[in-house]
Amino acid sequence: MNLDLKRDLCFFDLEATGLNVIRDRIIQIAIVKFPKDGGEPEELQMLINPGIPISEEAFGVHGISAKDVANKPTFAQVAKKIYDFIGDADLAGYNISRFDVPLLMEEFDRAGFHFDIEKRKLVDVQRIFYKMEPRNLRAALRFYCGKEMVDAHDAMADVRATIDVFKGQLEKYEGVDHVDDDGNVTPTPVRPDVETLHEFTQDVRTIDVTNRLKYNDNGEIVFNFGKYVGKTFDQVFEEDRNYFYWILNKDFAVQVKNTVRNYLKTKENKS
Repeated sequence: MNLDLKRDLCFFDLEATGLNVIRDRIIQIAIVKFPKDGGEPEELQMLINPGIPISEEAFGVHGISAKDVANKPTFAQVAKKIYDFIGDADLAGYNISRFDVPLLMEEFDRAGFHFDIEKRKLVDVQRIFYKMEPRNLRAALRFYCGKEMVDAHDAMADVRATIDVFKGQLEKYEGVDHVDDDGNVTPTPVRPDVETLHEFTQDVRTIDVTNRLKYNDNGEIVFNFGKYVGKTFDQVFEEDRNYFYWILNKDFAVQVKNTVRNYLKTKENKS
């Protein structure tokens, strides 16, 4: 796979105790890292003891039981190894924007590591797929590669299937424009350039991966939830500044809290 890489690129997948990115925990991680210098990919995979029960729904999907992870290390014990392996790499995977990235950020934060994604490019292979051919990973593998899914929901099997799908997408959509529902054309967005793929698969107006905050048409931060939905930070600060401190003490994602902290710090510096 010939990619234009300015940084290493890590394809990764997580299996977890459930679907709540704040309260649930990682039980399996698999990463394949493509070096920016074009060297051979490196792999890292491990099972992790989450320290909390695995939901029946999650077990029904990935088949990993409490017994399977009982003697495995906790995330805190392997956080540095994972953190160092990823380094400053850009990130890629299937549905990473909504689940894997925010869950990984929360786990790193609990372990005392600041995992910053502001300067990283994200390539969500699912979003390429959903925009170009709306289906799931099994269908994507069949559609792009003519293969049937084996060991679905095993993290490394999913990573390898995702890489195969991504290769197929690069071949299938070479020279193909994307036309959205309003007739807007994006010229050849699926090409071996991580920056272009990042722009095509990410919503530039979204500030955090839990979609609690976003930018409005004027580039101002607005709330995307609760009683102040649609109102800017400045408007809410004038009306109810304690709302920001309430957020800092509740179960909101690290990105939301960091955005609030930075805003409050800016306000303090101006006063």
